[in-house]
Amino acid sequence: MKLQTQRWIDRWVGQLLCAGLSVWARLAGAGKAAPVLNTAPRHMLVILLSEMGSVVLAGPLFAALRQRYPGVTLHVLQLKKNQEVAALLGLARLEHLHALDDSSGLALVRDIWRVCRTLRALPLDAVIDCELFSRISSLLSYLSGAPVRAGFTPHTQEGLYRGNFINRAIPYNPYQHISKQFLSLADALQANSAPRHKAAALRDTPPDTALSVVFSPAELAGYGRQLQADFAMLSKRRLVLLYAGGGLLPERAWPAAHYARVASGLCQAGHAVGLIGLREDAALARALQAQADSPLCLDLTGYTRSIRELLMLFHHADLLITNDGGPGHFASLTPMRTLIFFGPETARLYGPLGPRATVLESGIACSPCLSAYNHRQTFCDGDNQCLKRIAPDPVLATALAALAEPADSAAPPP
Repeated sequence: MKLQTQRWIDRWVGQLLCAGLSVWARLAGAGKAAPVLNTAPRHMLVILLSEMGSVVLAGPLFAALRQRYPGVTLHVLQLKKNQEVAALLGLARLEHLHALDDSSGLALVRDIWRVCRTLRALPLDAVIDCELFSRISSLLSYLSGAPVRAGFTPHTQEGLYRGNFINRAIPYNPYQHISKQFLSLADALQANSAPRHKAAALRDTPPDTALSVVFSPAELAGYGRQLQADFAMLSKRRLVLLYAGGGLLPERAWPAAHYARVASGLCQAGHAVGLIGLREDAALARALQAQADSPLCLDLTGYTRSIRELLMLFHHADLLITNDGGPGHFASLTPMRTLIFFGPETARLYGPLGPRATVLESGIACSPCLSAYNHRQTFCDGDNQCLKRIAPDPVLATALAALAEPADSAAPPP
C-alpha cells in the first residue's frame, strides 16, 4: 500500500474509528475503577510501527522495562518490513514479535484481526504505543485488550485527534530527544501526576542505545576475507561508506553532486569508497561512480543481503557518510564513526545515540520542517536548501580529518 494512501486512511477513516471507539470505551468503563498496573506484570506490548531507525532509538526503553519489571514478557508489534531489525536486536523472543503486513489493505485488516486475537488471549497487562500521532497504533493499543495503555496525546493541538482511550497519556514534547520521550512512556505506566511523567526522575538523553549485535571474531574475520576477495582494491586502504539515498523521504537526501564531490576527493586521497543502499539505489550509485571516475569507488548497493550483513560491513569500514535514516542509527551499534546530515528533521529529536556520530546541518530558518504535527509532510517545493547549503568541500575536510585519527577514537556527541 502506498504511503500517501496509508496517510489518507489514517487521517480520515482513523479519526472516525477513534471517535467511535472512544464512545465505546467510555460506556464500557462506566462505573468501573481505573485500571492499575500490577507491580509484577506478566505481558507487556510495545508498538513500534515506524521506521527502522526508531527501533534502534527505542533501545533504552526496552532496557528500562526489563530493569523495572524483570519477570515481564515483552512483546513487539511492528510492520512486517521492519521486523528483521527487532529480531536482530533481540528486543523480544521471536515468538513474541508480532507483524502487520501493510502491502495491501486486505492483508493489513487480516493481520490486525489475527494479532489482536493472539494478544487478547495472553492477556496483556499494559501496552506502550511509541507512535506519535498515528491513529492505527492508537486503535491497536485498545484492541490489544491491555487495561493500561500508555501513549502520546496532542493535548490542545488541533487536528491530531487519536481518541480518548489512552489512559496513561503524556504530551508529545518536540524539544526532547525521542529516546528520552520513549522512556517517559515507561514512567507513565505507574504514575498519577498530570502529566503522568512529571514526577519521574531527572534524566539526560541516553548516552547509547543499550543494544548490541554480537559477532564472533571468526564470523567477522570470515566476512573480511570475503570482502577482500570480492574487492581486491580494499587491501590496506581505509574504507568510507556513503549512503546517498533518501528512502521514503527523498527531501532528506544531501545532493548527489555533493556526494560525488566527496567520493572523488576521498578516492584522490587514496581511500576506498563504497556506495551502499538497496537495489533500487543502484542507478544512483552508478551515476555517482561515473562522476567520481575512480576504480576506488565501489557500488555496494544490494551487496549486503540482510541488516546483519550490513552491520558486518560497518565493522570493516572506517567511516559512514549518510543521510538521516536507518544506516546512521545502525552505525551506532558498531565501532564505525558517522557523519550524518540533518535538515528536514532535527538531530535534537532523532539524532543517533552514542559518541561516534557527528551531525552536519545548515540551520537555515525553515529547518526542520518535518514533524509529528504535520505527519512528516513538508511544505517545501523539493528545493531542500537546508541540505544543499551544506557545501561538499568542508564535509570532505571533516571526513579526511576523521580518517587521520586513530580508528578507536570517538567524535564528540552532536
